[in-house]
Amino acid sequence: MITLRPGDARGHANHGWLDSYHTFSFANYHDERYMGFRHLRVINEDRVQPGKGFATHAHDNMEIVTYILAGALEHKDSLGTGSVIYPHEVQRMSAGTGITHSEFNHSKSEVVHLLQIWLLPAARGMTPSYEQKLFPPAEKRGRLRLVGAPDGRDGAVTIHQDVFLFATLLEAGEEAAHTLGAGRHAWVQVTRGDIALNGRRMTAGDGAAVSEEPQLLLQATSSSEALVFDLA
Repeated sequence: MITLRPGDARGHANHGWLDSYHTFSFANYHDERYMGFRHLRVINEDRVQPGKGFATHAHDNMEIVTYILAGALEHKDSLGTGSVIYPHEVQRMSAGTGITHSEFNHSKSEVVHLLQIWLLPAARGMTPSYEQKLFPPAEKRGRLRLVGAPDGRDGAVTIHQDVFLFATLLEAGEEAAHTLGAGRHAWVQVTRGDIALNGRRMTAGDGAAVSEEPQLLLQATSSSEALVFDLA
């Protein structure tokens, strides 16, 4: 069963410096039908204006993954981390017992475009931690590249939950497949272009909840990018 979540039906908030689309309920956007999917709680597609960003604020007991689509994001946190995140890099921050951080557009002239993803952790009260890794385009071209996993296998960032996160870049006519184990579910998020998911058309901003499907087949009809979450 595949249930589509059209991008143009998402929650939307435009604060001037921040233009954000919410796949699931977030902040002032609330919809009982879209409170998350399995352990996946938040997917926000954010565009942040040059030099603007999120001032220092706190989180706890959440796995936060940032995926940059264009531009660069400057990160600072209470662990002493200071970094800039670029396209094809994945940031994982485990808030655990509590962490404060800020995120600002690193550029004074270009908008930064990103996905902010929240996952419920497997346990509460973990020690906060941070990780950032580069996954070059060649590793995602025409295939699903594992970028997040509970055990950090294959160079992925370590997500403290039974979630496997894949990223792919597909040109028109290319396809990528993923087998779902028994009792597993998936969320597919298209970030660029157009794909068919098991024959169902999806375009940039669209998401899809997948259950009781043994395999996912992503077929690109244009130059495309997508994330696939394999979920318990």
